[in-house]
Amino acid sequence: MDLSEMFFQNPQGIVRTLIVGALAYIALVLFLRISGKRTLAKLNAFDLVVTVALGSTLSAILLQESIALAEGLVALALLIGAQYLVAFASVRSKSFASLVRSEPSLLARDGRFCDGNLQRERITRDEAMSAVRANGGDELSDVEFLILESDGTISVRLKG
Repeated sequence: MDLSEMFFQNPQGIVRTLIVGALAYIALVLFLRISGKRTLAKLNAFDLVVTVALGSTLSAILLQESIALAEGLVALALLIGAQYLVAFASVRSKSFASLVRSEPSLLARDGRFCDGNLQRERITRDEAMSAVRANGGDELSDVEFLILESDGTISVRLKG
């Protein structure tokens, strides 16, 4: 491979990227506006996976000449449609919701760690204490409760 080809292959590739990229971006924004705010809410692991998949799909549309714009738009619409259907079903069925999202987990209460939950969620005491300090606490005895939320964040309520 010629060293210059590593930086610039041909002008048609750049023009294609500009045109397809602009159109794919506009379509993605329209799809997201139609599907609603929930599509990118990152409320749980499933939402995060969809968000990453949308970014990956947009990247593939932009950079892979073997993927036509229409095929890429169908892929984006499929992901957004699937996310919409899963959210729709989750709101209407508790059993379905439990399949696609995790429940919050109590990590500490009244100044004591819940070691079984820490182990099950693969959270170290140091990570938990980091969340306590980030929320203004100094010691575990300052904690009323510490909860690992469905989206992976740690909620802290300090005593007093």
